[in-house]
Amino acid sequence: MLKKLRITLGIVVLLLAGYGLLTKNFVAQPIMMFSLSAFILVGGLDELKQGKKRRGYISIFLSIFVLVIVVQTFIM
Repeated sequence: MLKKLRITLGIVVLLLAGYGLLTKNFVAQPIMMFSLSAFILVGGLDELKQGKKRRGYISIFLSIFVLVIVVQTFIM
């Protein structure tokens, strides 16, 4: 299940990033960053599931960091 979610989130991130780069319209960037945060979180949970605790915790920390940046973007 994590693999399917990871692939889906990866496709969403790539499509939104490609749209922003091609059209120079960055209106969907906060949505892309939120999807990126979810993608990193799922990757971290998958790493923890495989027993790679250090990489899993780093990924979860990075996911929370990106999520904080997205929230700050919405506030400002």
